[in-house]
Amino acid sequence: MTIKTINPANGDTLAEYTEFNPAMIDAAVATVSAGFGAWSRTAYARRAKTLRAAAAILRRRAHEFAELMALEMGKPLEQGRAEVEKCALVCEYYAEHGAAFLQPQTVASDATRSVVEFAPLGPVLAVMPWNFPFWQVFRFAAPTLMAGNVVLLKHASGVCGAALAIEDVMREAGLPEDVFKTLIISSDAVARLIEDDRVRAVTLTGSTAAGRNVAAAAGQALKKAVLELGGSDPYIVLADADIELAAEKCVTSRLINTGQSCIAAKRFIVERAVAEAFSALVVAKMATKKVRDPFAGDCDLGPMARTDLRDELHEHVQASIELGARCLLGGEIPAGAGAYYPPTVLGAVTSRMPAFREELFGPVAAITTAADRDEAIALANDSDYGLGAAVFTRDVAVAETEIAPRLAAGCCFINDYVRSDPRLPFGGIKDSGFGRELGAFGIREFVNVKTIYTA
Repeated sequence: MTIKTINPANGDTLAEYTEFNPAMIDAAVATVSAGFGAWSRTAYARRAKTLRAAAAILRRRAHEFAELMALEMGKPLEQGRAEVEKCALVCEYYAEHGAAFLQPQTVASDATRSVVEFAPLGPVLAVMPWNFPFWQVFRFAAPTLMAGNVVLLKHASGVCGAALAIEDVMREAGLPEDVFKTLIISSDAVARLIEDDRVRAVTLTGSTAAGRNVAAAAGQALKKAVLELGGSDPYIVLADADIELAAEKCVTSRLINTGQSCIAAKRFIVERAVAEAFSALVVAKMATKKVRDPFAGDCDLGPMARTDLRDELHEHVQASIELGARCLLGGEIPAGAGAYYPPTVLGAVTSRMPAFREELFGPVAAITTAADRDEAIALANDSDYGLGAAVFTRDVAVAETEIAPRLAAGCCFINDYVRSDPRLPFGGIKDSGFGRELGAFGIREFVNVKTIYTA
């Protein structure tokens, strides 16, 4: 069996990869399982040195990796280089702070001495998506390796080249071969891997449907799991907001990675007093964005990753229009080759439409009008998802104390768009998953929090 990677800009086959058979999968699991003991005993300084070396390699090869992402999933080159830089930053962050996050903590108790230690678990399986093919892996791998675990990477089939390139970076950085292994496998092989007693935990970034499957398998096997799933992030724009700022931030967020981001702005919920002005600004700003081949220097949006994803997005747009949404911009599949879709704005969106209820994974903005602040918050929370949220208002104190606490999301940004930061915990609630990545919380997800009690 082979796995093909396809250029979404023209539909051409880029490469074919031989899918691992059961014996090859078993050998890879056996290799990292055997390598865990030595790596788990490696000094933090040695682990940090490897991560710093990886950061340097990423920066040196940034253009090469940006081109690879452009070919495999359509990311504009400038955005690809920025993604690689973010990977370097997360490696450096955990190289600098990881040891401190994992230092034993002395706790007062009835014991003469009681200590909480953080010990690595063993092999961790990572099931990663195509949309940020380098960042999603390094976001997981940097803290996981720093904690002393070993890694099995099952990347999305469409970005096999990126998966192997990441493994090559780790080898070049000096990571032992038995600490990080890439598996060229289909999703059908994941459940059996989770069942394997040698695999001690699993993390997945992907769709809610995939998360349910992984969670079920992990639960049956009693394995720790972290799930970062879909999102339909609401951006509330209140009547007292800086409308120009709000529109700029909302459009920027909506179109990052051609709109294919779990934490992109997806539902714009605007107080009625400013809805018309805000909508006009969003349409004007979206209309200036250039849809190009991702290798073009003036490309704002490349093709979507696959034509089936583009077509599904268009179905959601058309279904919403049939239910009464107004298409203010775009909304038509362009002629010609490639999985392209134009920047699209839907107005008069209500909570019963797919544009409100579904995760629109592409360059489509959905604008909903709210009568007041309370209705805006209620609409924001009227979703199965709970990843990120944002609010735009000049009254920051009210946003911090009265709005953010009421929003059902893993994070809330005020007067800015949602994004991940190595220093801050990242993750969601409800159908957006559970567990946290990044920050001190992220590195402690895949460790045994062990109490040592001395009488």
